[in-house]
Amino acid sequence: MSTIFHITTKADWESAKINGFYVAPALKEEGFIHCCHENQVEDILSKYYTDRKDILCLRIETDKLTCQYIFEWSPSLEQTFPHVYGPINIDAVESVIEYSL
Repeated sequence: MSTIFHITTKADWESAKINGFYVAPALKEEGFIHCCHENQVEDILSKYYTDRKDILCLRIETDKLTCQYIFEWSPSLEQTFPHVYGPINIDAVESVIEYSL
């Protein structure tokens, strides 16, 4: 069992709970949902989300995903990140961590 993480907003998570699945804007724009490993969460938060107050981090069990995910290299960050190639089904989200930045 593997765990990956996705950073989102409270509003987007509330919408996902109503719809039964989570879709980030990146899925339409880039074809996948950006995720990260646990040890990458803090760096991603400090790099991209310092101006936000409504941030959540979804803890996702990869064994429960109903779509494909792939670990891919990010040349800009020089690290490997998990990318989810489809909507994230709600039952794959094991927990939600709230951040106040």
